[in-house]
Amino acid sequence: MGHLIPEVELGKSLLTQHAFDVTIFLITTDLATARSQIHQQTSHLKTAPNVVELPQPDVSSKLGPDPSLLDRIVVTMTESLPSLRSFILSMKHPPSLLVVDLFGTEAIPMARDLGMQPFVFLTTSAWFSALTIHLSAMDPNQVENTHIKNREPLPIPGCEPIQFEDTLEALLDPLGPIYEGYSKVSKVINGSDGILINTWQDLEPSATKALGDSGILRRFTNGPVYPVGPLVRTLADRDTGSVHVDNKVMRWLDRQPTESVIYVSFGSGGTMSEAQIRELAWGLELSMQRFVWVVRPPIEGDASGSYFDVGIGGDGSPEYLPKGFVERTKELGLVIPMWAPQVEILGHAATGGFVTHCGWNSVLEAIFGGVAMVAWPLYSEQKMNAAMLSKELGVAVRARGEAEGGGVVGRDEIARVVRRVMVEEEGGAMRAKVKELKASAEKAVCEFGSSYESLRQFRTYSRAASEAKARGA
Repeated sequence: MGHLIPEVELGKSLLTQHAFDVTIFLITTDLATARSQIHQQTSHLKTAPNVVELPQPDVSSKLGPDPSLLDRIVVTMTESLPSLRSFILSMKHPPSLLVVDLFGTEAIPMARDLGMQPFVFLTTSAWFSALTIHLSAMDPNQVENTHIKNREPLPIPGCEPIQFEDTLEALLDPLGPIYEGYSKVSKVINGSDGILINTWQDLEPSATKALGDSGILRRFTNGPVYPVGPLVRTLADRDTGSVHVDNKVMRWLDRQPTESVIYVSFGSGGTMSEAQIRELAWGLELSMQRFVWVVRPPIEGDASGSYFDVGIGGDGSPEYLPKGFVERTKELGLVIPMWAPQVEILGHAATGGFVTHCGWNSVLEAIFGGVAMVAWPLYSEQKMNAAMLSKELGVAVRARGEAEGGGVVGRDEIARVVRRVMVEEEGGAMRAKVKELKASAEKAVCEFGSSYESLRQFRTYSRAASEAKARGA
């Protein structure tokens, strides 16, 4: 969902504001959920992007007995290329450019072969994008010796260095196959005709400057880099889908005081162990704060265990919660199984805080909701996001404790950070800062805002390249 939502929003912006004809190619393991999400984002439009559902490939014979998340994604995308190529060739008006995300870069050679300009849309921060762009120029042996063994900060030209405790799993073994694959993807991304990033200049001035046309990282990319965000679903896109869940949550929130509720959700793919879920329940109860908690069944040893199984709805049996928890907290909190309308919850006046895994899409939705955050990263670049939110932007506190060593965040720590955000003066100051970021975000995507202009430049650049190609230049 963290990729699908901004990709659909990008398609909408290109269609409605910049006169592109847009087709979105959908590759998913959960078609019903993806259809529902796209409907929520596009049903209010007079003209919506065309959506093509590519058949899900059977990858069972291509994977080992216990494949990693990355392996499943890479193989699924690779096996979908023949279907993508076939459909493009069958189109009456073939596309002039193809925009892929981080996981779709293997389609770039195909795009060039079919006469399309390839671009990459990184649905992440400029900081993480800068790391990705710079990675192919890094010496893996140096990364191994300084960053991994000596735990020194990893420098990124023009940007904040990455502290070892915030580094990516892909960097932990610079001489291994995952790092090598990431480096190859970096080279492919840099060789595309341009890169779009889901951020805006005022949120990340240093990183966006480093990636700009006169920036220190520009020499690594073949084409320009465009900060075009924040591209997120907003309350203006609300749909009547999921009426039962929506009404239950919203009616409960309507009865709560302003900025008194903390929303707890770890994204569409995030999962926890049973021990951690129990500690989280005890921590929420000890905090004595109102809450809405989206609970997923525990999965041991895999923080991204629901990545391929978003599952809107479901019975969400709470047998893994502490005995009597739901009954004891029924006047204080609301436990929602599997899924809840996040944008609506974060945008409600009663919501004042958000315990989040720091997926970039959730971060942007929190900013648009004007809520302070408890940063609890689980996987991928989420530790980098948590560091930026807490240290640089000052809109989050970070859940610390045994989890930093791979263990469990205790109930006392959970209660402490929740109360810091919801009760203490510090939380009010963070909410004030988030509201400033919200105003900045809204300005960026308005007509003549920095991200609007960036997309306009993207249109001008891509059209000029197409016209030059048509002339045989």
